[in-house]
Amino acid sequence: MQITLDNPASAPQPLSPYYSQVARVEHADGSALLFLSGQIARGATVAEQTRGIFETIAALLKAHGATLADIINIRTCLTDIGTLDEYGTVRRQFLTGTPPTSMTFEVPRLFRPEALLEVEVVAAVSPDPSGSRPAA
Repeated sequence: MQITLDNPASAPQPLSPYYSQVARVEHADGSALLFLSGQIARGATVAEQTRGIFETIAALLKAHGATLADIINIRTCLTDIGTLDEYGTVRRQFLTGTPPTSMTFEVPRLFRPEALLEVEVVAAVSPDPSGSRPAA
């Protein structure tokens, strides 16, 4: 098993130097689990922030040979549980297949005061049949 911590240049960079965006846990057969740090985004509404978050998540996954369809677990923190429907409407635009395991909860505030939500995901990547692996 090999563990790689990464901040792909093709995705927005972390807001702080104290964490990595992606932890890739690769197994001997080439399969991997991708653990993404919690993501926040700019925007005035939950819908705008959700859209930005899933665009960032898609970019981080792509840098590791994965897609949104590879997400197996998602955790969402909302600063107002009353915005759950607004969040869910946008989330369903990005996660169109069978939904992953999920947990959503309300928190009093997040790392940035303007953040209305934060989303963290885990994705599973199958081995590439060609034997090539994305650069981490």
